[in-house]
Amino acid sequence: MNSNFELLIDGRALSGSGRERAPVINPATGDSFGQVAFASNEDLDNAVASAVRGLREWRSISPWERGRILKKAAEVLRADVETAARTMTLEQGKPLGQARDEVERSADFLEWGGEQARRLSDRIVHGRSGRIEIQNHPIGIVAAFTPWNFPMALAAKKFAGALGAGCSIISKPSQETPGSVLVMAKALIEAGVPPTAVAVVFGHADQVSDHLISAPQIAKVTFTGSIPIGKRLAAAAGAVIKPVTMELGGHAPVIVCGDVDPELAADMLAKAKFANAGQICLSPSRFFVEERIRERFIARFVDRAKALRVGDGTDPATEMGPLANERRLMAIAGLVDDARDRGAAILAGGERIGRHGYFYAPTVMAEVPDEASILREEPFGPVAPILPFTDEAEMLDRANGLEFGLASYVVTNDMGRQQRLTAALEYGAVAVNGGLTHYPEAPLGGWKESGIDTEGGIEILEPYLRTKHVSLG
Repeated sequence: MNSNFELLIDGRALSGSGRERAPVINPATGDSFGQVAFASNEDLDNAVASAVRGLREWRSISPWERGRILKKAAEVLRADVETAARTMTLEQGKPLGQARDEVERSADFLEWGGEQARRLSDRIVHGRSGRIEIQNHPIGIVAAFTPWNFPMALAAKKFAGALGAGCSIISKPSQETPGSVLVMAKALIEAGVPPTAVAVVFGHADQVSDHLISAPQIAKVTFTGSIPIGKRLAAAAGAVIKPVTMELGGHAPVIVCGDVDPELAADMLAKAKFANAGQICLSPSRFFVEERIRERFIARFVDRAKALRVGDGTDPATEMGPLANERRLMAIAGLVDDARDRGAAILAGGERIGRHGYFYAPTVMAEVPDEASILREEPFGPVAPILPFTDEAEMLDRANGLEFGLASYVVTNDMGRQQRLTAALEYGAVAVNGGLTHYPEAPLGGWKESGIDTEGGIEILEPYLRTKHVSLG
């Protein structure tokens, strides 16, 4: 397979006026299977001009009809899940089963955005001297920046909210995973979204973000990715007084209490940890296990890590695919080596698998010293440091002691302890006795430096709306 991934502007596939392209790498092999076009500033200006026209056309369509179109787009996407999933696996590496699930969840987000569009309403306030009408209006053109780990689902949240609200959108996905968002954008256009209202561009991240954020026509910035990049984009948007929605990095603590079956807990958490090779902002990443069950938990977790079938995501037998790129491979190797050098015990994995592709063995470590980088930096990979605890208050201080505040986990059968720990954890999401996936029916967002605003739920349109106060006298 050899593919060209072009810019999508005004419904047309464009190679980019600057003619710059970059290879798209299959992380299972390390080989290129296509080329992606990079946008020049001229291309970005054309995308903005198209989005201006698209905004006028799309916001004039009734919310009820916008809802029908978004729900139709979900049907189009579901009609060819296999093609979309295979594209995602080739460019991102995750097993086909996980890719199929992501395509289905992306369709769910589009459908949910359509349903919420149909619920848009204004309201009347009976004021002191007359009526006041509170109107909802689309905020305008949205610039959306999304990463490579869930290339379709993370973009789908933004498409669903922005288009449901009546905005036009310019999407800048990672150039490492260009195909997934293009598939979704084409489904939207096929379903009836005006081609001018949806653009997909690729290119150098700093150049594209700086150009779009500074463009006067852009009204809103939304980003999913790391905290450092989120801070830079938020600062750039703040300089020109543009609102932002940010879902940023995580370093999720997992609290495993001594009253649970350690083997069952290890089975559940190992599945959550190694999904998408640990490349999930919500992924459990620091395991605090109560001392009295620690040895049994570790033994089972290690067994699960060693038993995982690691390989090419297109192989139906594969349970964990490669890391998405060479940078991630080097970063994980560096974190593991740092912990090992500081005295951590590597109980499983701890090394690259093979020399072709970006495979890293599912890794479990114990006796990790506090100064190890992996306890402070988001690992974003298949590495699980397991830490014992006896004192709950001290453990909570450690669990809450970082700038991250996205996701956390509690495993206990004690209802009182569930409530106490859930209340104490300073995170935007807490999973109790299970995994954590963001589905459209509930809002999700980070606390502290892990984000601004939420995405999903009945609130999914709110970040893309602005209100107008009309005094009727």
